[in-house]
Amino acid sequence: MTTIVRLGSFTPSVLLRVARRLGRLESDVVEELVPSSPAQFRALIDGRYDAVLTSPDNVLAYRYSPVNPLGEHAGAEMVAAVDRGMGLALYSNRDDLRGARLAVDVPGSGFAFAMYALAESLGLRRGDYEVIALGSTPKRLQALLAGECDATMLNAGNELLAEAAGFRALARASEVCHPYLGTVLAALDPAPVTGLASALTAVAAEITGGRHDQLVADEATAALGLDRPLAERYLQRLRTPAEGLVPDGVVDRESLRTLVGLRRRFGPALDGDPLSAALT
Repeated sequence: MTTIVRLGSFTPSVLLRVARRLGRLESDVVEELVPSSPAQFRALIDGRYDAVLTSPDNVLAYRYSPVNPLGEHAGAEMVAAVDRGMGLALYSNRDDLRGARLAVDVPGSGFAFAMYALAESLGLRRGDYEVIALGSTPKRLQALLAGECDATMLNAGNELLAEAAGFRALARASEVCHPYLGTVLAALDPAPVTGLASALTAVAAEITGGRHDQLVADEATAALGLDRPLAERYLQRLRTPAEGLVPDGVVDRESLRTLVGLRRRFGPALDGDPLSAALT
């Protein structure tokens, strides 16, 4: 009997699709796109997802912080590291973001914390711009293209579509928040998804090692709506050590230290230091 793994993600996973095409998946993985990180973890907690592809900061928030968007604890575990941000950067077509509307998933999320750090690197204080919550990365891309915000954090192929439309990266997470970890496979119960983690890690190692070029480009074109030149750029991004896939799947301590540091700086004030448990 085929096992079904229900997976919640923000942007269609090209890595997952390549693993499926190669016949590496032991389970039937059903991927569902989520509108926001609170919605993703609501579904995980309620048992509608077996696993999620998510920012590791979401795991920090729901596992270690008593203050999170849902207001409840979820003992999620990071089963495998997937990528280091996939081009995560602050995109706009403006030179000066003072008075601008900067869009985030939710103001207290990991990408939002990275955005605050990137804005700070541009000489901006929190009061210099307005923060608006517009949900997942694909939704924020559409809002940027429609003029519903002036800047936002984009990655995972969404940033390539923004660049094609004339927007540019003003600051990059890989440079300001180094080392950075962008996506992990996480679950409340790791056991049912260890096979998926192993498959994704193995295929990530093969891609970064120079294999499956045609397949990756095909899947990037189909899943993300990229034309061939952009799909080729996406492939190269997958192979960039500072921003691309994590070929060994290891959630490294230094990247966690970066994320914990961002949450300590820009997240809600907490009694004691519950986030320190994430580093031990």
